[in-house]
Amino acid sequence: MVVVGTARVVKAGYPDDTAWDPTSDHPDPKSTPEKPIWFMVDIAPDERFSRPVTLEQMRQEPRLAKMDLLRRGNRLSVQPVTEEEWAVVLELGMPVPIAASEASAR
Repeated sequence: MVVVGTARVVKAGYPDDTAWDPTSDHPDPKSTPEKPIWFMVDIAPDERFSRPVTLEQMRQEPRLAKMDLLRRGNRLSVQPVTEEEWAVVLELGMPVPIAASEASAR
């Protein structure tokens, strides 16, 4: 895992229709259009890190010792990150804004 930048949510959560699509990579037969279980959001790039932050770097950073993401057995998904932890990740990555023209080209 490598953190390469930040993104912002541009569309609020809505049902993940791939969950009830049997041909998708992750179908869930318990999820239906009437009673969705899984939701997704749309995101847009915000900042690119000058220096990518690796999982190993984060594991070696004492200020991130209690970060949920780094605990043994946790999988990368939606994880809580404290303001203090996020400040350390930003410090390690040195973000720079992505130009509007570059973001729209993606």
